[in-house]
Amino acid sequence: MKRILFMVMLWGVCFCPTRSTAQVAELAQLALNIQKLTQFKQILENMYKGYKVLTEGYNKVKNVANGNYKLHQAFLDGLYRVSPEVRKYQRIPDIIQCQIDILNEYKSAFRQLKESGTFSEKNINYLSSVYNNLFQRSLSNLEELTLIITSHRLRMSDEERLTAIDRIYVDMKNKRIFLRQFNEEAKMLYLRKMNDKTEIEGLRNLYNIPR
Repeated sequence: MKRILFMVMLWGVCFCPTRSTAQVAELAQLALNIQKLTQFKQILENMYKGYKVLTEGYNKVKNVANGNYKLHQAFLDGLYRVSPEVRKYQRIPDIIQCQIDILNEYKSAFRQLKESGTFSEKNINYLSSVYNNLFQRSLSNLEELTLIITSHRLRMSDEERLTAIDRIYVDMKNKRIFLRQFNEEAKMLYLRKMNDKTEIEGLRNLYNIPR
């Protein structure tokens, strides 16, 4: 390119002797402008190639990232769903049965102890607080169970749900064991009070002690 420009300028000088010095300068400037334009064009082409490489690389990374995100999101959304295997797990009806037993046994025992007339108001209030606290805690277990086996409530895998259900079952079973032990102790206390009452009544009758 430089050689061609030089020849053009030489031709202008040698074969156009009538041209003025200003015209020669204009030709030289034009040649220089053409050279600069050619260089600038090459720079733009190089920049475009670099931009194209960067853009293609970015799009590939973006597509991979979006694909991974969608897979990850699908997996997390899947954790919201409760599988039929979890819903059919035997521990679920076992937990419900524990709750039914706790409710029935505590109500029956408390009614008998309260109506026996052998316990003071303070004793009755204590029994009531123990039974109510136990029952409320068992209801909390049922609420947690409901969350675990209801879709779109908790994000858990099947294994995590089954483990949580097992834990609730053990806790409910322990509550039922405690209730039965507590009822047995309350019954023994009731029998002692009844025995003491009978002995006192016998002594009063024996010695004619007024009530």
